[in-house]
Amino acid sequence: MTISHTVGGFILTDEKDASRYTLTRDGKLVSVLDYRDDGSTIALTRAFTIPTFRGNGYAGTVVEGAVADILERGDRKVDAVCWYVSDWFSAHPEHAHLLRHR
Repeated sequence: MTISHTVGGFILTDEKDASRYTLTRDGKLVSVLDYRDDGSTIALTRAFTIPTFRGNGYAGTVVEGAVADILERGDRKVDAVCWYVSDWFSAHPEHAHLLRHR
């Protein structure tokens, strides 16, 4: 199943079958956030931006959109496995309540 939302001129899609969020603009893939979902925690494992689009903050946009989606669902904690995602949460402490505590 695929669920899409518009985020700041981009299309954020939760590709559940592929366990990833994608960010596209004008039909072009810009950034990807891979995850593993065990039913109670979503491990955000890898944020990646297509090299030609790097340096524009798109990884932050895909992480922000994914976090908003997870927050809206309200039934999961987040495990920030990827270093970029961990840094994003450090820069956005208002979302720290979503983090799974080890």
